[in-house]
Amino acid sequence: MSGIACHKVQINDTTLRDGEQAPGVVFTLPEKLAIARELAAAGVDEIEAGTPAMGDEEVEAIAAIASAIEGPRVTAWCRLNEADVDAALRAGVKSVNISAPMSRLQMRVKLKAEPHEVAERVTRVVGYAREKGLEVALGGEDSSRADLRDVGLIAGAAAKLGVFRFRFADTLGLLDPFSTYEYIKQLREVTDLAVEFHGHNDLGLATANTLAALRAGASHASVTVLGLGERAGNAPLEEVCVALLRTADARTGVDLTRLERLAGLVAHAARDNIARAKPIVGADIFTHESGIHVAGLLSDVRTYQGLDPAMLGRRHKVVIGKHSGLAAVRAVCAAAGLDIDGGVGAAVLARVKALAKLTKSLVPDARVRQLAREELVRRENRETI
Repeated sequence: MSGIACHKVQINDTTLRDGEQAPGVVFTLPEKLAIARELAAAGVDEIEAGTPAMGDEEVEAIAAIASAIEGPRVTAWCRLNEADVDAALRAGVKSVNISAPMSRLQMRVKLKAEPHEVAERVTRVVGYAREKGLEVALGGEDSSRADLRDVGLIAGAAAKLGVFRFRFADTLGLLDPFSTYEYIKQLREVTDLAVEFHGHNDLGLATANTLAALRAGASHASVTVLGLGERAGNAPLEEVCVALLRTADARTGVDLTRLERLAGLVAHAARDNIARAKPIVGADIFTHESGIHVAGLLSDVRTYQGLDPAMLGRRHKVVIGKHSGLAAVRAVCAAAGLDIDGGVGAAVLARVKALAKLTKSLVPDARVRQLAREELVRRENRETI
């Protein structure tokens, strides 16, 4: 543990916006509502429900979510123009994330503008949204390639209008934890706004970068269930929430026992499968075959337990295969009242290993017990001769 005083981190989920931008992913309205309800039940702080500028169908979906969800803040994502704000108003949300490019490359390509002009445009559009009664968070697209002086200028213009948060977006997933920490630490020196970190996973570092950002002073984590999102995706909600407890002495309001159900719901809607070894929610992450590990677990679970499965509403599972040891085979048999001490146990283990090699798979418990009964009968027959 880090020794940092335990503090609350806000979890802002964008599965329904950035997550649905993953290639080939389309959520139906019933699926969106089911995901939003499960996110709310799990205890996330904010749900980014979609992009109203996509059209009437998207506006209707966001409106349905906003009216159905109690608890989390429901927001809509807008580009830097009044028309997007008007679309968000039609969706009935009370909060919007208004995104503006922060790197000079994106400023010039997307807006044909220099930093001072972007600041002026932010003042105009954010001012318009505020006049319409909306709470506004400013999104900093491509912040990780920006000059922090430009970020300070633009964020400062927004802060004067009552923006409540700045989103630092590593849009292309270019950062590592060390540079993330330094960026956010320096950002805290140029703005008093609360900072949200939005990390993409192109280098496989989105979770690590998010944790680094939170350690450096960010207070909000932008995540998606299973890390679903564009290209390599985003920081996975389930990884960030659990890792915070282990690495930063921080807590969220998320009920960790609901993560497996939430992941399954999103995977089904995305027509995707959860890898069996997927951290936190994979089917096999608490499954043990290795004889050395199983013997340790059976003796004292702390021997090979870094993460308590009970905190996720799960438990350890022992399976039998090529790498199993005698302790595991004996435990499987003992559960059925079979005592295979001595030479019988060694014989059963040898047959189990041979069968696993032959089939290139695990050996079901029922098959292990069948082999044990066969060996017990053989011993009885030898003893009666």
